[in-house]
Formats: sequence, structure tokens, C-alpha cells
Amino acid sequence: MEKQDLELIERCKDREPELNKLWQEHLEFEEQLEVFNRRVYLTPSEEIERKTIQKKKLKGKDQIEKILSKLRAESS
Repeated sequence: MEKQDLELIERCKDREPELNKLWQEHLEFEEQLEVFNRRVYLTPSEEIERKTIQKKKLKGKDQIEKILSKLRAESS
């Protein structure tokens, strides 16, 4: 994410519970993916789990972007 987005998230996450929830999930997904990415070999079930986490992370990021877009519009 861009620096501006990260700053906006930090400023608004306390007053936007949905943004805070999505951001925490995003960070957790990043940590989980990092564990998988450090491994040389993944079993087929681990590969499926990694792909599932990637999809959840992307869906959450899309939702975060919608909230940030709304917040930017409100502050303009």
C-alpha cells in the first residue's frame, strides 16, 4: 500500500471499526503468507491454503480501498 493510504488508515482506524477489522485481518494474512513463502516446498493442501489466504487478503484489500475512497471523498 502507498504511504498516503497507510497514514489514512492509521488516522481513521479508531473511528472506523470496519476499517480497523479489515486492516488487522490484512496484517494477519500477510504474516501467514510470509510463513508459507519462507518454505521451499509446500504440500498440495498447504498450497491450497496459501491460495485461499491470498484470495481473502485481496478481497479485504478491495474492501479497505472502498472505505479509503469514501474517506478521501469526505475529506475533500
